[in-house]
Amino acid sequence: MATTVTAKGQITIPKAARDLLGLAPGSKVDFHWAPDGSVVLIRADKKKPASRFQRLRGHAGKGLDTDAIIAMTRGG
Repeated sequence: MATTVTAKGQITIPKAARDLLGLAPGSKVDFHWAPDGSVVLIRADKKKPASRFQRLRGHAGKGLDTDAIIAMTRGG
């Protein structure tokens, strides 16, 4: 993922990286220099972002109860 530095020294963090780190507007990030000379971007609050499964949790909303689902699958 490549991005361009503006005249003011700003960059846009690619969406895939923002999603991976769980970054939203106003999030703070830290830059760390690795021994090999690369730069690593991490969340400043050190919180782990929610996994893709945690983000989906609870999105089904209210639905059918177990008895209704069983009745539907059995054709009754």
